[in-house]
Amino acid sequence: MEEKTFNPEELKKLLQNQYGPGVQVEVVSQPQSTGDAAPPPATEPPDLDFDYRPSGIKEYLDRYVIQQDDAKKVLATAICDHYHHIQMERDSDDWRDYKKQNVLLIGPTGVGKTYLIQNIARLIGVPFVKADATKFSETGYVGGDVEDLVRELVSQADGAIELAERGIVYLDEVDKLASPTNSIGRDVSGHGVQRNLLKLMEETDVPLRSPTDVASQMQSFMEFQTKGKIEKQTINTRHILFIVSGAFTGLTEIVKRRIGSKQIGFTGKKTTASEEHFLLERVKSIDFLEYGFEAEFIGRLPVIIHCNDLSVQDLFKVLKYSEGSLLKQYKRDFLAYGIDVYFTDDGMQAVAERAALERTGARGLMSVCEKAFREFKYRLPDSDVREFVVDGPLVEGPLETLELLLANPGLHTARVRQWQVDSVSERLRKDYGVNVAFAPQATELLGAEADAAELTLLEHCDAKFADFAHGLTLLGQKASDREFELTGEGAEDLSATLEKWIKESYAG
Repeated sequence: MEEKTFNPEELKKLLQNQYGPGVQVEVVSQPQSTGDAAPPPATEPPDLDFDYRPSGIKEYLDRYVIQQDDAKKVLATAICDHYHHIQMERDSDDWRDYKKQNVLLIGPTGVGKTYLIQNIARLIGVPFVKADATKFSETGYVGGDVEDLVRELVSQADGAIELAERGIVYLDEVDKLASPTNSIGRDVSGHGVQRNLLKLMEETDVPLRSPTDVASQMQSFMEFQTKGKIEKQTINTRHILFIVSGAFTGLTEIVKRRIGSKQIGFTGKKTTASEEHFLLERVKSIDFLEYGFEAEFIGRLPVIIHCNDLSVQDLFKVLKYSEGSLLKQYKRDFLAYGIDVYFTDDGMQAVAERAALERTGARGLMSVCEKAFREFKYRLPDSDVREFVVDGPLVEGPLETLELLLANPGLHTARVRQWQVDSVSERLRKDYGVNVAFAPQATELLGAEADAAELTLLEHCDAKFADFAHGLTLLGQKASDREFELTGEGAEDLSATLEKWIKESYAG
């Protein structure tokens, strides 16, 4: 693709047309260099250190995205094929006819489509750009230019063009580009944008500076003044992976008509979740053509993946098990005011049940949490409350629980300390193989020590037991099947207590 540039006179006319006749452009000649300037050192394209297998990528995604196992497997395999091809193409001409596996993701909002791609890009260390298809228009109309997606990759790669040429472009809401086949007149945001995307998804050279962007042309002009020439730079899209996604509402009805609802035994007017899954597994290119896409566009998206809607239990697992759980954000929000918050299973279950009613997938979790914690965030920072527990009753009646907390700041202290000593017991069991139960007096004593040290009980116990790692290891080797009770008196002199337990275990 040839990059258009402006000479000073053309730039002057352009700026005056845009901003008025008062704009003046002056060409300042630069003095000639008296010495032979050394050329900039040649830089080698950065090596792509890609050494992953599909199973490894899926295991990584499992830490962040709940469910969508089939989608993770197919996506991980496509990613490995794509980046292995980039590596091997350097060493062999046999790979130059490889057809890029651009991806089409189908699924309702809030099921993890964007999150999947974000985490893949983070894992393999390539720049990632995400945009909504609705912001773009056909060239010549008001709206974004799809080539800006490729330029943004360079920005994300801190100017490293070679790295940008291996990045990932993710375009959401692509189903909004579908247009009825019988539409009359030029289409501003449908088929025109599809055609513009075609060349990007295949292979083309995109100018680093947009010919329609005045700021870019000003930069070119300044470069001309300082260097006496304009360096033309382009980004090649051959190795940029394009992933597009959308909800594709109504697509299953097209599939159903094609295969025949009687043939597959569908009798109800409304498609169930299991029927939706069945139909999306059988989607073909012809269904997308009927939906309103051009054959050339769909033909450049050979990998078609669908994500399932999330159930209440899936949303519960998102809260409890995902490493990117929303609850971590709320915990940090309250910790900024010195307030610790703990979430029980029944509290997370209550949030999940209400989020499912929002019908926006995992995005509904934030809506529910914002409603539940809105007043807590506003009023607790000015109170004496230092910790509270989010359980089912709090989610169901947040204002009632808040008033009880404000009247009694220590309302949840005992529950929090019990949760913390249970966590200590679990860590001792995991790290040393020692089963320790904390008596109420021991919990109270350790809690008072933690308060005096301005630590949480968990932090205090971690530090306290770390001093006895060797003794705990010996105890675990000899008495892993026995439970020891730590009393209040035993907690006062932990060294003597541990010595006693060891002697009893080895004597027995």
